Amino acid sequence: MTYRHPLLRGVAIWLLATSPAVADEALLEEATQAQRAQAEWQARIDAADDEARERLQALRELEAEARRLEVHNAELAPQLERREEALARRQAALDSLANTRAALPSLTEGLEARLAQWVEHDLPFLLEERRARVASLEDPALPEAERLERLLAAWRAELDYGRELDTWRGYLIRDETRREVDYLRLGRIGLYYLTPDGRGGGVWLADEHRWRALDDEERSEVRKGVRIARDQRAPELLELPVSQPLTPTEEERS
Repeated sequence: MTYRHPLLRGVAIWLLATSPAVADEALLEEATQAQRAQAEWQARIDAADDEARERLQALRELEAEARRLEVHNAELAPQLERREEALARRQAALDSLANTRAALPSLTEGLEARLAQWVEHDLPFLLEERRARVASLEDPALPEAERLERLLAAWRAELDYGRELDTWRGYLIRDETRREVDYLRLGRIGLYYLTPDGRGGGVWLADEHRWRALDDEERSEVRKGVRIARDQRAPELLELPVSQPLTPTEEERS
């Protein structure tokens, strides 16, 4: 027969009475922790899914933006090419302008010299006005731009003389005698004068640098020309000798 202490027997009885409850609580706690862990993992999975969806959406938006940029670049390419061509033309123009500006002084001097020579060797009409126009270009204080503008205006005026039918009253100095006459100019091919009484007249001979007297029929033609130039007569064909030689001189050919 085995002997047990009463206290030990009580403890054993208590353990037998309480062991199932303790086990249940342990299982419940374990299940609760498992559920909590599962919830945490599910939350992490859901968060990861949301982040993945956001990144996927962002990626799709970036791809769409990239496609729009490609289309926009394709549309801009021709415009950029045209602008590059325009810039190239402007640069070429600037380079040419720089070269022109460098050559402008010598070019201007050459044109001035030719203009002065032209006036002195041309038919002797409106000489004071034309010489004054040439002299105005010789002012050293004149800005280069204004000098060029005056020079071009002077050349335009000289070219216009070649297309005009003009008449005016002026003075003729011949044989140290100054007399009032009516001048008639047919462009640059004919320069004539007629005295107010109609009894005297002449044609300028450019190759001989002198006046030649006109006969009666020629003076009659000059009178017609004067009236035509003054809008006093309808235009008609005039039969007059010309001032310029029919064949160019050696100086003109050179």
